[in-house]
Amino acid sequence: MGTISVHTFHIPVMGLGFTVDTPVKVARFGISSVISIMQVNLLEQMRAHYCNELGIDYQEIPVDDIDYRAKRISAYLDLVQFMIARQLEHLQQEDFEQNSELDKYFRMLPANSSEQVLYHAMLKAEGANKIALQEQLRTLIKPGSIDVNIMSKVDNLNYDKNGDPLPAEYSDALSALRGYAHSKLNSSIVFSAGFNPRLFAYVEHFKDFYADENGHIQKKIILKVSDYRSALVQGKFFAKKGIWVSEFRIESGLNCGGHAFPTEGYLLGPILEEFKEKRNELHAELLGMCNKALEEKGLPMLSASVPVKVTVQGGIGTRNEDVFLREFYGMDATGWGSPFLLVPEATNVDNTTLHQLANAAPDDYFLSEASPLGVPFNNFRHSSGEVQRKARLAKGRPGSPCYKKLLEFNTEFTEKPICTASRQYQHLKLKALLDAKLQFSITEDEYNKQYHEVTSKDCLCDGLSTTPILKNGLPVDHKLDAVTICPGPNLAYFNRISTLEEMVNHIYGRMNLLKSMYRSHTFVNELKLYSNYLKKELKKNIHFPGAKQAKMFANFKNNLLEGVEYYKQLLPKMTHETEEFKAKMREELDAFKRTVSNYCTTWESQVQVELVNV
Repeated sequence: MGTISVHTFHIPVMGLGFTVDTPVKVARFGISSVISIMQVNLLEQMRAHYCNELGIDYQEIPVDDIDYRAKRISAYLDLVQFMIARQLEHLQQEDFEQNSELDKYFRMLPANSSEQVLYHAMLKAEGANKIALQEQLRTLIKPGSIDVNIMSKVDNLNYDKNGDPLPAEYSDALSALRGYAHSKLNSSIVFSAGFNPRLFAYVEHFKDFYADENGHIQKKIILKVSDYRSALVQGKFFAKKGIWVSEFRIESGLNCGGHAFPTEGYLLGPILEEFKEKRNELHAELLGMCNKALEEKGLPMLSASVPVKVTVQGGIGTRNEDVFLREFYGMDATGWGSPFLLVPEATNVDNTTLHQLANAAPDDYFLSEASPLGVPFNNFRHSSGEVQRKARLAKGRPGSPCYKKLLEFNTEFTEKPICTASRQYQHLKLKALLDAKLQFSITEDEYNKQYHEVTSKDCLCDGLSTTPILKNGLPVDHKLDAVTICPGPNLAYFNRISTLEEMVNHIYGRMNLLKSMYRSHTFVNELKLYSNYLKKELKKNIHFPGAKQAKMFANFKNNLLEGVEYYKQLLPKMTHETEEFKAKMREELDAFKRTVSNYCTTWESQVQVELVNV
């Protein structure tokens, strides 16, 4: 199954379960999407569900199989591919009727695509010419790619039934990679959440990641990156092993869903500008390294025309923004994630949460400390998971029972790592904090601060994988049915639950799904998020920051202010926007410049007072 996209957007991975079967829902319409393959028990449940639905014999892959993680992933992905192949066969046999999926496939395509131009010609044609055009259109149908995602940081070692550690290749991330590598897919794997040398080095063990004699790569690498430097560093790591990175997927550090990886105030516009300026240089440097490694291995070398895509995602909300990102910066495609949480045809969101999202206000979305990974996590105040976390805390039972064990990294109190969201860890940590307070080792303020940090952690393994279970009426493990959902703040501007065709039409500017409230440009919205983030970090570090922190905050401020000036220079080039909109954007940029400067000046003054009073 090929991976050439007929659309200008893709649906990124969302949580563990929100897009677990999105390809089954949208790939037949040419839309590419991404499955998280980290929660293997969920994948096995979904495989059992679809086998039952399709009348296919299902054989469970038991957990006592040493390689059950990889095998469950391969089996699920192969089933998804089988289902989509069957869907395409049915699609191509349909008639071009108004309510047919065949007609819907071509209706949803971008207006300027050659396929839709031919489709409209077919609609006007008659007789034998019409039939000939219909047959020609059927040959042009291409499915969306069934891509997968691994969070590189989620790479626990695993243990056998005797409690002894298994070899490194049975770790969570390496097992996931092996499961994908052994599947029949011809698609891409997205590596997100940072650099994992052990995981990345493991890629060279699988032939599907190398080009064949014809330059075809069966399984491609996509790196989710925050800036040009991270793309270059990670791209070189793969190139030195003869592995070609086929796409760099740039994501806003804060204006996104799920885990957030903020830069030091380096904004999306300047980041894209750097990629625009250095894209050819990046391609040439990586190609030279890659071919040198391939030659040393005696493998087919890559041609000079081997493509590397650069795409962008995070906070995009209008056709004008989408077109500007693709045309001005030369992005090959854009990612639209959180808005699709309001599209039941595309993603898994239970009915209660779905209606909460549809009626939410901007303040209902917040950047939390919920993730056991220790990085900021976009959260939703009214989710049943957040309600459950607070209820447990109120009962004096903070923390979650830990069954999935994907985020066990902490060894502060135990020999084997445990999760900081677990009841076990939070009980031990809060006891240690209380003892420290009673012994006057920490102040009351410090105790309260750390108490909040500890109890803010929530179970993401269950919370982010519950919705497909609820939506499909499947058995809930351990009666843990609370939902954690992680939309980006951009979702607040979308006005209702939508059909797949409506959301696609919004992306292409054929209809408007935004609320009537004013929405700033995505660049300004990201700037606002960074401004608020900086203010919060300055407040947390008012007491005697070290020289390293002071330098970091100075860089942060300078990057934000330079970003403001960059955007002001960019305004005349935003030809799709009205003069009124651009004038308003200039006012917003000037206001943020004053705000950021005032934050930092006030903080610097307070720090000086603290130092004087020592």
